[in-house]
Amino acid sequence: MRTLSLNARVVLITSSSIVISVALILFIAYDRLVRDFEQVLTERQALKTSAVASRVNEELTIRLNALGAFASVLTDGGNLLPLPQLQTMLGRQPTLERLFGGGLLIFDGQSVAVAENRFVPNRLGTSYADRPHFKRAMQARTPIVSRPIIGRTTGLPLLSFLAPIESDDGDLLGLAGGTINLAEAGILPAELKAEEGTILKVLDTGNFVQVDAMQKGQPAPDLPNPGEDPLIDAALSGISFGVVTDLSGQDWVYTTHHLDRLGWLFLSAAPYERATQPARASFRSFLWISVLAMLPLLLLTYVVSMAATRQLGDMSGKIKKMAEDSSSAQRLTTKGPAETRNLAKAFNTLMEEREALDLLKNQFVSNVSHELRTPLTSINGALKLLQSNSAGELPPKASAMVELALRNGQQLQSLITDLLDFEKAVAGKLSVQIRDIDLTEAIEAACTGNQPMARHYSVRIVAESDNSLSVFADPARLRQVLDNFISNAVKHSPSGGVVTVKASSTTSGVVRITVSDQGDGVPEHFLPQLFQRFAQAEAGSNRAKAGTGLGLAICRELAHLMSGEVGYDYSNGAHFWLELPEADHQGEEHL
Repeated sequence: MRTLSLNARVVLITSSSIVISVALILFIAYDRLVRDFEQVLTERQALKTSAVASRVNEELTIRLNALGAFASVLTDGGNLLPLPQLQTMLGRQPTLERLFGGGLLIFDGQSVAVAENRFVPNRLGTSYADRPHFKRAMQARTPIVSRPIIGRTTGLPLLSFLAPIESDDGDLLGLAGGTINLAEAGILPAELKAEEGTILKVLDTGNFVQVDAMQKGQPAPDLPNPGEDPLIDAALSGISFGVVTDLSGQDWVYTTHHLDRLGWLFLSAAPYERATQPARASFRSFLWISVLAMLPLLLLTYVVSMAATRQLGDMSGKIKKMAEDSSSAQRLTTKGPAETRNLAKAFNTLMEEREALDLLKNQFVSNVSHELRTPLTSINGALKLLQSNSAGELPPKASAMVELALRNGQQLQSLITDLLDFEKAVAGKLSVQIRDIDLTEAIEAACTGNQPMARHYSVRIVAESDNSLSVFADPARLRQVLDNFISNAVKHSPSGGVVTVKASSTTSGVVRITVSDQGDGVPEHFLPQLFQRFAQAEAGSNRAKAGTGLGLAICRELAHLMSGEVGYDYSNGAHFWLELPEADHQGEEHL
């Protein structure tokens, strides 16, 4: 996938930020609009329920005040008027009879009915002192209204009004009462009608009936069972407003108002669409304005980004040319904004340091090549002649000393070779000759070549390889990698340990050669630097002094040259592995 340029990234990031910001603003604006219109709709429904509840409350107050005024004339100041006068008074109350269609009654101080304006069998002489609203009226000494009472025989809802009859000294002489049959003459406003598409209901929370649905002469209809009407369930939940979804999936905005006197709950609801429709209309206008305002911003972003990154583009082009031509000593121009100037200065300083390091490195490699390699070759040659008894047979002690000197000379020559090989690899001058290699022979040869060292450390080397395996690699470079892995494994194995070299073919046409030992492995903190040059996990130890820290780095470079890879893992010992293409799976790209 093609990598985007810095200018494209700046434009993309800035444009994305603008688009996301505008989209976020639009989302918040729409959400806020819906909430505002929902609140307005909720307030409108609340006003409806409050207005209806207030009208009902006014009707109750009118009746209570009228009944209270009637109760005040039923005494001569010290006692109730005589029964004939009470009966006469009851017959002269056309206004009260209109207000209390269910009848008027007068009770003595023990709540016994003593007079009525309409005859009801067995009512006179009956004591009502055990009724809760009678007890409340006698204690409060103020006009009260009972909550709706369902008739036991008729099933019709009634309201009972009571007003205390008191003497001039404040003694309770009796009660004046009036009743309303809600099924005959209710107290709901005659114009109680919901707007088209809305709902307005009155619920009796004490008897669980729907007051507004009552019909003349019929028992009050019961409220739906729980779950049958989610809107009524929400109203009775105690939450006075909100949004609820009915069984058909339609959303409603509802509010309730509770009239404590009667225990009635006034419910008003409107479709949620009445909030979203105006919000959508306002949002569409806001959307077009936002899009028109965003287009110039995007164009301005592109122009500013081009101007801001043009100089960086020029600098990157120069840096690329300098990287391709290592001999180039060109420097960047320190002009432009502060950040660009600082970048140019930092790069120029880095170039100066690189040139100084390159010069020091070249001098070092040259010294190693000319000052050390030539005399060391002569020394090793002379030691080999001594070891072969060309100058005469040596005593046992002298022979052992010559062998020790030759071994260390060869090791020093190997270290110098590592330095030269690594410099060639980094410079891209290290060549490989790729061909088919019998892996079994290559592994056995490497194991045999490292046996003297293994005997010195009291370690055994075991080779395990499938005779049918072959790889595509450079024989000399493969041997160099194996020698490095095996020698490291031998040096880090405990005395009497076993170093295992085995090869196996993977399903992807790659052969993995693994060199395993029984040592403690590489410290976890050192793993990121394991295959880097001059890196040693045991810096300062005798074993670390035996190498330059270039071996594994050279192995990695050689593996890459042979289209392979190196790696490490630990499982009951250290395992260094080399993966190479299997010869049977090679294509023209490896030739």
